[in-house]
Amino acid sequence: MSADREEILRRVKDAVGAIEHPADYPDWPDGLAVCDKRPLDDRWAAFCERLTAFHGMPLEKPEELAEYLKTFRYTHGYCDPELAGVLAPVLGPEFTLEETFERSRLDDYRFGITRARGAIAETGTLIVTDGQTSSRLGALAPWVHVACLRSDDIFRDTAEAAAALGDDPNVIWITGPSKTADVEGILIEGVHGPGVQVCLLLP
Repeated sequence: MSADREEILRRVKDAVGAIEHPADYPDWPDGLAVCDKRPLDDRWAAFCERLTAFHGMPLEKPEELAEYLKTFRYTHGYCDPELAGVLAPVLGPEFTLEETFERSRLDDYRFGITRARGAIAETGTLIVTDGQTSSRLGALAPWVHVACLRSDDIFRDTAEAAAALGDDPNVIWITGPSKTADVEGILIEGVHGPGVQVCLLLP
């Protein structure tokens, strides 16, 4: 962490610590959140529909991932060490999977494969947390981010997901590739993060 960032955080802590009576959190009645309450018999199917609508790419087999990456010659990237043993045999010898993401070599990684904490069927959103994701930078810096997900970790809606996340200090909500419309009001993808968002369903 840089000295400048340390100084900024110190000033924030000092300012917050000086408040004698911080405001209470607002009440959040259970019925306040407005969600789509239609039955979701297949959460994975619903999630795929929403993710695709936001230009994301849901995949059900590692072989599909290998085929996609080979098409664009994305053969060098970062992979969560716990996933490398499962994916490396499927991807094959032409792929180089690094299990440590080095900040000084950002441009060397064509893709990043990390574990997702969960997903939201209602919105097509992936959830990345420091508790489950081996490298936050590995998820946000490469052009292609592959979030690996288990079907048991698909939440019905945002309220259900928020209730299950606990006290993880850093939670990132990802709905498709990164986007911005700051320039002339034109929507551009892949400016502040990955330009391709893949979700791979694990067995």
